[in-house]
Amino acid sequence: QALTKSRQIRTILPRHEQGGAFAAGGYARASGKVGVCMATSGPGATNLVTGIADAWMDSVPLVALTGQVPQAMIGKGAFQETDFYGMTLSVVKHSYLITDIREIPRVVKEAFHIAHTGRPGPVVIDFPKNIQQQVAQPVWPDKINLPGYNPSPKADDLELNEIIGLIEKSERPVLYVGGGIITGNASKELRGFVEATKIPVTTTIMGVGVFPEDHKLSLRWLGMHGAAYANWAVSGELRKDTKGRVRKIADGADLLLAFGVRFDDRVTGKVEKFCESGTIVHVDIDRSEHNKNRHVQLPIHSDVKYVLGKLCRMVKARPIKARFTKWHRQIGEWKQRAPMRYEVTKEVLKSAHMRDHLNGKTDQVILPQHAIAMLFEHSKGNAIITTGVGQHQMWAGQHYRYKFPRQFITSAGLGAMGFGYPAAMGAKVACPNREVIDIDGDGSFLMNIQELATAKIEKIAAKALILNNQHLGMVVQWEDHFYAGNRGHTYLGNPDNTKETYPDFPAICAGFGVKCERVIFKKDLIPAMKRMLAAKEPYVLEVVTPYTEHVLPFIPAGHTVADMIY
Repeated sequence: QALTKSRQIRTILPRHEQGGAFAAGGYARASGKVGVCMATSGPGATNLVTGIADAWMDSVPLVALTGQVPQAMIGKGAFQETDFYGMTLSVVKHSYLITDIREIPRVVKEAFHIAHTGRPGPVVIDFPKNIQQQVAQPVWPDKINLPGYNPSPKADDLELNEIIGLIEKSERPVLYVGGGIITGNASKELRGFVEATKIPVTTTIMGVGVFPEDHKLSLRWLGMHGAAYANWAVSGELRKDTKGRVRKIADGADLLLAFGVRFDDRVTGKVEKFCESGTIVHVDIDRSEHNKNRHVQLPIHSDVKYVLGKLCRMVKARPIKARFTKWHRQIGEWKQRAPMRYEVTKEVLKSAHMRDHLNGKTDQVILPQHAIAMLFEHSKGNAIITTGVGQHQMWAGQHYRYKFPRQFITSAGLGAMGFGYPAAMGAKVACPNREVIDIDGDGSFLMNIQELATAKIEKIAAKALILNNQHLGMVVQWEDHFYAGNRGHTYLGNPDNTKETYPDFPAICAGFGVKCERVIFKKDLIPAMKRMLAAKEPYVLEVVTPYTEHVLPFIPAGHTVADMIY
């Protein structure tokens, strides 16, 4: 009621609270500002939990305002009562339950400060209804007083000199950087340090875009579906012979500079084998991440922007004597041998799904990787890309080349399907003059398809490229690798009519008043893509693709580089 009278604050009504939480997260990721979502008590609040957990896992600044039953009813099982404060304790940076209307100015100011400083994260403010109904004149505190909260620790010079010394002794250094560089606004400092030292750099999925992927020192991203050459650079090129014995073909990094990362299992695989023979330096603003997943030789508790900035100045005053020509040559050879690539295989053409749709025109099949590569080309690589979760998410990371931070927005840690389109709306609100496109799968897009109504009514020109293979593609890939191809409810089409694409996305979009086009043949893809990019309104482009494609490279969970399929 109060916000209807505000001239400064725009309030956008999502069609589902989860969509609202994801949209607020997309806004925060694209802008670096705090995203805000709100919901009523009970089911309204519980529908925010997935979005809050997503923000927690990916260190996204978010403030969630939730209703609560009147104070006199708390604990009595009142209508729509949930202990939201208790329910979310494990997935928030901090939380408040308002008990006095005079607390609100202090609590709100603290909540925004906590959410965006240090390691960012979500903060919940739970409001009992009786306090919502009260009236007060707010008195804003001049200062924030949070004893024990030090959001900007700084490394000492002794630690930084030790890093310089390790680099000088190294022959094969690698920078392994993540989302902490983006949230710490340290991409400029990172680039300066890389160019001063000539150390190759690889990123996590969360770090994509923090270093331009067309730079000669970029190894792109590593991990389960990362570049083969990035994984080899960190852990060495390892192969298994026919008897399962591991042979070393080439050495990996002897020094790993891990900045703003958390050694996630999707990156490390079998963690004790990750950079097994290298010295690891771990710089992180969150001390609890040190030695949590991977033991390291030099943990440094510090703001990463400060560390990189100071290291740049130190390198200018004391240029690195080591030169890594041989190392660069080895990496160049790896890049040539195992680039990100794709091709139409016999397996694709044998797919009944594609036979039914192509009517024998096998030269017209559209691979999902090709569709993304064409989007990169025709958007000139400048679009902000959001994704759902699944194969399309990995292909979006592989075949769209990212140039700047906050360009690739994805649910990485939580892996929440349904994230893509609401996040695209939030990113478009944050960056109204930028092209924002959700690369999504048919299964993931369907989970929050109702937000097309929000985009239409609020005039948010977020677009979606749906790669429709009629399946839960990533689960199909695991079924093929580990369960002999047995399908456990992974087919999303209509088994009674496999010749029709189900559901009918153009008809659904028409119901929301949103333009949608379906493409089946390769010859029609680029003209349709140009129409999508030219649109000044919400737009959906559905591309029918084969379900037989697997995301490669692929390191099975818990395995090592020696098990990589590429």
